[in-house]
Amino acid sequence: MADKHQQVYPLAPSNGYTRSDGESLSEDELKRKKRIKCFAYIGIFIVFQMAVGAVFGLTVLKVKTPKVRLDTTSTLSGVTSSTTSFSSTFNTQIRVKNTNWGPYKFDEGVVTFKYQGTPVGTFTVPKGKAGMRGTKKIDASVSLNTAALNSSGELTLTSEAKLTGKVTLMFIMKKKKSASMNCTIQIDVSGQTVKSVVCK
Repeated sequence: MADKHQQVYPLAPSNGYTRSDGESLSEDELKRKKRIKCFAYIGIFIVFQMAVGAVFGLTVLKVKTPKVRLDTTSTLSGVTSSTTSFSSTFNTQIRVKNTNWGPYKFDEGVVTFKYQGTPVGTFTVPKGKAGMRGTKKIDASVSLNTAALNSSGELTLTSEAKLTGKVTLMFIMKKKKSASMNCTIQIDVSGQTVKSVVCK
């Protein structure tokens, strides 16, 4: 017969938690999936950065050749003409257009006007700067003189120029670029007007 004073102790509750093999595998699988997701995000970020860099290189860092043009609304003044000669002042504006993402600094250059291959006037373009994606405008008055005028009443002149300079990108990268101009100017001698100015 059991001693009535014998105490019966209840089993101590288990405060620890023992994982089964299935639970352990499940947790390892979650960690593995997290690592894969992390690597995937890193990969997407790298591809995105490469795409941004490619677009940046093809647009911002691509150096384009600036353009030099004459104003299409050029005018004449002080015209004197005869059946064999012509003289006047050609009033125009020389425009240096820079489409780059950095300024274009150019050296002094010369614009030459020709009639049938013979120079009939020149204008010196002072050195200057066309700002980032901007246009430098230079007013010009050129004295034109020719003693070899045909009798058609029209005068066809050509105008040529070449400016040399550098485009600066990101304040450190410099690229040499030459801006060229070739224009054809049609003048109505009898009307003493500029009919057209076409540049390329």
